[in-house]
Amino acid sequence: MGQNQAAGEPNYGPISLLVVQATPYCNLDCDYCYLPDRDNRARLKPELLDPILDRLLSSPFIDGDFTLLWHAGEPLALPVSFYDEASRRIQAALERHPERHIAIHQSIQTNGTLIDQQWCECFQRHQISVGVSLDGPAFLHDAHRRTRTGLGSHAATMRGIGWLRRYGLPFHVISVLGEQGLDHADSIFQFFLEQGIHDVGFNMEETEGINRASSLQGSECERRFSAFMHRFWELTRATGEQFVLREFESVYSLAYADARLKQTDMNKPFVIVSVDHQGNFSTFDPELLAVHTEEYGDFVLGNVQTDSLESVIATEKFQRIQHDMAAGVARCRESCDYFGLCGGGAGSNKYWENGSFNSTETQACRYRVKLVADVVLAGLEEALSLTP
Repeated sequence: MGQNQAAGEPNYGPISLLVVQATPYCNLDCDYCYLPDRDNRARLKPELLDPILDRLLSSPFIDGDFTLLWHAGEPLALPVSFYDEASRRIQAALERHPERHIAIHQSIQTNGTLIDQQWCECFQRHQISVGVSLDGPAFLHDAHRRTRTGLGSHAATMRGIGWLRRYGLPFHVISVLGEQGLDHADSIFQFFLEQGIHDVGFNMEETEGINRASSLQGSECERRFSAFMHRFWELTRATGEQFVLREFESVYSLAYADARLKQTDMNKPFVIVSVDHQGNFSTFDPELLAVHTEEYGDFVLGNVQTDSLESVIATEKFQRIQHDMAAGVARCRESCDYFGLCGGGAGSNKYWENGSFNSTETQACRYRVKLVADVVLAGLEEALSLTP
């Protein structure tokens, strides 16, 4: 509960992540992307950051440090000067709210193709954490992550990573895993290891937004995915502590701590707040803000120029979304043996696959949680000699 929430109010928040869209535009044209407006070159006006941050910092949902993630487009399509100005405004906002005694940590998710010396100096100057989208070796990456003229982007992304290395800047990698990659666990792992990339998260290709069908559909793909993850588990264990895969970490951190989730950041209101380049905001999954659906319409709850975060709670739109989201979580809790590892899943996956937030299992949760958990828990049992 945020420190300004009164007793008896719904237990929403606290905010851990603010996703800000600097621009919807992207210089690449990845074939699995869910975003509908990546041709749009509009930009967030730097002065709009003031009401964005003031709305958050004056809300009842702040109870500690949070991350501001620049995402939902290619953030480096804007000039370095934008982030210099943004960083100045972030500091000014904190000074306007000295009662908070918190820090705002900037992070950026980029395709890496535009990173150069100036960007590395910017990241250093403002202590911006960097995530790079990289789908492994070139033959996999370039099959889907192409420029607008149809050329592969792998070489440009690796040049950007080279600049990060020259400046000694740590980074993590997000890698989209589709059907084509399922037979190449060794190639993907060796590529990351040879490139000195030791912090990786897989985003399984999903049915979401304008990407209306995943290449991972069907029981045969699930069998191959399990084999892929089993092989990746063997390879990561063989390297000791050298390689960290997010999917494995999330399962065995819960297992070792004997902890279980009750909800996730993506189905609890005001843990994540997303704001687009026009100041429109939403909560729950960041992926929801850019889309329009038949069942719910859009997911814009308000605009920071006219609405506080807490003011939208009473709206019919928020109440309906929250009701269905909570009902779906409750159904998962009642019916799924894996609930403690997932906390009820992501509403966006439920909507795109099942047509409603008030639903249960999705293909996304089978890949992201169930199949991964089976591999990790079996591996831990074997490592601890708990299996015959």
